Amino acid sequence: MTTFRAFRVEKSEEGEFSRSVIERDVADLPDGELLIDVAYSSLNYKDGLSATGNPGVTRNYPHTPGIDAAGVVVESSSDQFSRGDEVIVIGFDLGMSTSGGFAERIRVPAAWAVAMPEGMDARTAMVIGTAGFTAALCVDKLETMGLTPERGPVLVTGSTGGVGSVAVMLLKKLGYEVHAVTGKADKHAFLEELGAASILSREDLQEGTNRPLLKEIWAGVVDSVGGDILFNAVKSLKYGGSLAACGLVASPQFGATVLPFILRNVNLLGVDSVELPIEEKARVWQRLAGDWHLDGLEALVEELTLDDLSPAIDRILAGEMVGRGLVKVSA
Repeated sequence: MTTFRAFRVEKSEEGEFSRSVIERDVADLPDGELLIDVAYSSLNYKDGLSATGNPGVTRNYPHTPGIDAAGVVVESSSDQFSRGDEVIVIGFDLGMSTSGGFAERIRVPAAWAVAMPEGMDARTAMVIGTAGFTAALCVDKLETMGLTPERGPVLVTGSTGGVGSVAVMLLKKLGYEVHAVTGKADKHAFLEELGAASILSREDLQEGTNRPLLKEIWAGVVDSVGGDILFNAVKSLKYGGSLAACGLVASPQFGATVLPFILRNVNLLGVDSVELPIEEKARVWQRLAGDWHLDGLEALVEELTLDDLSPAIDRILAGEMVGRGLVKVSA
């Protein structure tokens, strides 16, 4: 096919944004060694920012968001991939300045693609998506820093979101005692089904903001919200514990002192899935297809189409989506 359907964000001369599903021509796609038929994508918070004109994500419009894509190579000028290969593309510039996965076709550099691991398919890969992949990166980094189930309980903030929900499931699978933080009082049963031993409110995590240290509770933390909740969790780490930070839904800023670091030997770890070297991406995808394979992922899924995306974007930005927004791109 030379034309394909794509979700498109337009910016008017007055600076207002509109969204629609349009027909595009393959010839209009950017340069790249791989032309891919997209089967599935997923909706992430960053896609919402791109669709509403956040200049830290996307500056040039019209634009097709979608930082995730999984599908089949239909054209390749690279020795790494052949026509018919199944691939996953997340991160790098996809969906930011480069036309993204909310379209039936994308064209990208071969260096952005990972071969679909054995035991995984496009749907499963995009139920995980960037959010779930980032959760896995957080757990991987925490374990690299010495976290084990024997060291004590692990806290997950933003636990009903894409990162948090997968983090709860993965940590439970690996034998950890998981405690979840959420502001959604009606989602406690959902989190318990995912494996949370207890649920804390956001207010619980905001107590003691002005204190330099709090009681030692957590062996590790996966944080996707940022702000003072992040640093209160740092202040509650056990001696030698670590917090993996990967988001800023609450705030990119927090009040901090050096005391937890120099008195309790704790670590604040940054986690990025965008520019992570492709070899590392492939390694973590292999784990998610293998020893970190998660049963029950369908419990997280809200399935969307391109036509459903606009209202779903409003909901994810308002913090009203739970679990993973799976976008079925191809009919």
